Amino acid sequence: MFKSLYIHVTVVQVCNSMHKLKPIVQGFLSLEVMEGYYLHNSLLMLPLFCVWMGTLLLAGASPSTSSSITRHFHFNIEWKNVTRLCHTKPLLTVNGEFPGPTIAVHEGDDVKIKVTNRIPINTTIHWHGVKQLRTGWADGPAYVTQCPIQSGKSYTYKFKVVEQRGTLFWHAHLSWQRASLYGAFIIYPRMPYPFSPPIEAEIPIIFGEWWNADFLAMESTMIMYGSGPNSSDAYTINGLPGPLYPCSSKDTFIQTVEPGKTYLLRLINAALTSELFFSVANHTLTVVEVDAVYTKQFKTTAVMVAPGQTTNILLSADQVPDSSTRFPMAARPYVTAMVPFDETTTLGFLQYNGGKAMNSKPPPIKPCNISSVHNLPAMRDTPFATQFSDKVRSLASAQYPCNVPKAVDKRVITTTSLNLQDCPKNTTCKGFLGKRFTASMNNQSFVHPSMSILESYYRKLSSGVYSSDFPEKPPTDFNYTGVNPLNENMNTEFGTKVLVVPYGARLELVLQDTAFINVENHPIHIHGHNFFVVGSGFGNFDAKHDPAKYNLIDPPERNTVAVPSGGWAAIRLKADNPGVWFMHCHLEAHTTWGLAMVFIVKDGSKPSECLLPPPDDLPVC
Repeated sequence: MFKSLYIHVTVVQVCNSMHKLKPIVQGFLSLEVMEGYYLHNSLLMLPLFCVWMGTLLLAGASPSTSSSITRHFHFNIEWKNVTRLCHTKPLLTVNGEFPGPTIAVHEGDDVKIKVTNRIPINTTIHWHGVKQLRTGWADGPAYVTQCPIQSGKSYTYKFKVVEQRGTLFWHAHLSWQRASLYGAFIIYPRMPYPFSPPIEAEIPIIFGEWWNADFLAMESTMIMYGSGPNSSDAYTINGLPGPLYPCSSKDTFIQTVEPGKTYLLRLINAALTSELFFSVANHTLTVVEVDAVYTKQFKTTAVMVAPGQTTNILLSADQVPDSSTRFPMAARPYVTAMVPFDETTTLGFLQYNGGKAMNSKPPPIKPCNISSVHNLPAMRDTPFATQFSDKVRSLASAQYPCNVPKAVDKRVITTTSLNLQDCPKNTTCKGFLGKRFTASMNNQSFVHPSMSILESYYRKLSSGVYSSDFPEKPPTDFNYTGVNPLNENMNTEFGTKVLVVPYGARLELVLQDTAFINVENHPIHIHGHNFFVVGSGFGNFDAKHDPAKYNLIDPPERNTVAVPSGGWAAIRLKADNPGVWFMHCHLEAHTTWGLAMVFIVKDGSKPSECLLPPPDDLPVC
């Protein structure tokens, strides 16, 4: 059984002093590949593609990159039986693939993705990190920017990729559907990469989680009883758990590399519940990009990537393997909470070419195999996570400047809290102390309305849908990270309060963790905008002294920030994208409990600063 797989490729061919061909090519390649064969294996054909494109250029043919190209994709949301860990169950998929297909486009492209819902429940898709300039209708979060796509219906997401390049991803944005509905979203640049050496191949590596149980039923139980989530049964690399789990030796990710070559690994954390450490035994990694923004290069033995974050790294196949010709690569959770969690490790292999065939079984797993990944941090290694985050800096070059706002028009301080709600009378609650788990920002637990906030705002029908009074500071000053939770009233207020800001406003948002229930690292994602992480620290934010220590020269530019456990992070952004934008924790249980808010950016004075009208096929509630 064969299917057509379209791969969009950026090729940079570097010349030497002997006047060899020096094209910088952006091409489009169609390959017929066997069903189930991974995209990264097809990318190993890039050297042949260079030769092919070079021949075209010599003949006078050249692919155009100056004009906009429209890329068309079609997603069918459907159930498919998938087996992992000796368990077979129906899994939500796109086009029957798990993980879902890679969307690959070029910087400046127009994109149209038709999503057809072939399951009996509602769904939406979010293009995580795509700015959606003036096209909030295509952003995807259910009841925030659209009503869900109902069973048997279709919706075409239409947007333009503007001044973005790098690794992002897509995922479902309704309920816990993104546990299996996710895939890579790659934007190839117009210009060559601002790093060297030449790249042999580009390899997407998507981290996820696997539950033997029905994760949608688990979410329903959480909502009904106010309980916590079940721990996942495995972590996965490109949907494969690896040989440390039952029945999983055959479900192991193996990547073949050529000795002496350099590879670009596109790391994506699509997991629902865990920040993750990742490393490759005996190999040093070089970070070159985070959240689709180039960074100053730095070398590291491991990477910490939070849910919602992406990291591009260079890996050189410069080690001498043993007789197995393989080096293990591993990912395990970075843990800051005190609640039960999945303590397992997912394992894959980097296989040096010239050894056993790529599809052969991995070598027997012994305890020494895990310990051989000696550069993988321990699960509670907060010092490493902090040091890694502190090393990330924007490239801040003339070609890729760091446009951080040097001054701000408004500062909003918001707590990011886990809470306990008193159990209502005649109700069964299964949270801590017989109460209900909730979560909040500034003591506001977000409630999704029954219709789209964006549509309500656009049609001026906000009454009964949302109110414009989200608090700009905590309702009460207290020792946020030192409070004894057992002595405090941790009840929250429930509602749909939004923050409204004028177009062009320069905002500073201070995200303050609290010790309610326990301190925890919260990955906060903002839709519709990138932002700059100008400062962070442990303890309570000090508005008088901490801003003096901000980095306003080359702070990292991101779309998701990991707020330190028991600490704070200050971010700055320019609100230059009109529309309604979701801001939430990317630990899915926390969003379910209400750790989210919405901000509205008003239209500007020019037509180019205004939200576009809704599309004709916008779903209805």
